Amino acid sequence: MNLYMIRGRLTAVLIACLLAIPAAAAPQKSKLGLDKIPGKVMDALKARFPRPDIRKWTAEKEGGIVLYDIEFLQDGRKFEADIWEDGTIHNWEREIAIKDLPAAARKAVDTRYPAAAIKEVMAVTAVKDGRDALEGYEISLETAGRKAVEITVAPNGRLLEDSREKK
Repeated sequence: MNLYMIRGRLTAVLIACLLAIPAAAAPQKSKLGLDKIPGKVMDALKARFPRPDIRKWTAEKEGGIVLYDIEFLQDGRKFEADIWEDGTIHNWEREIAIKDLPAAARKAVDTRYPAAAIKEVMAVTAVKDGRDALEGYEISLETAGRKAVEITVAPNGRLLEDSREKK
């Protein structure tokens, strides 16, 4: 075998390996166990968000009732929805641009964590009696000390929750 044939075969192997990487990195929907999510929960999710590309989900009991936390993409934007096992949507979150964070909420962040960098903002919408109501903003930060912090701030700037204060 001459040098050109060896080089050609190595190139072919390298190309095949590079083409296989994206397929291996893609989320495997069958491994997510979507069939374990009750039909009522999936129906409620798809009624509100017709094209959810589910990335992750968990279920936990709260007050004896199971709550499903589903993280997904809809039209390329990050969303989350908390749905009770009976199909009632408790709340949902939608990623927004940092520049769209209201001034009062931004001021609350800057006051509480003056040197922090905002990494992500999710607008949190509560669903009460079938109506959506903006509840606040879940804001992921990196402090000057490079610590990850998550705070929730009401639209008027009132602090609702700080992950550093959780016990």
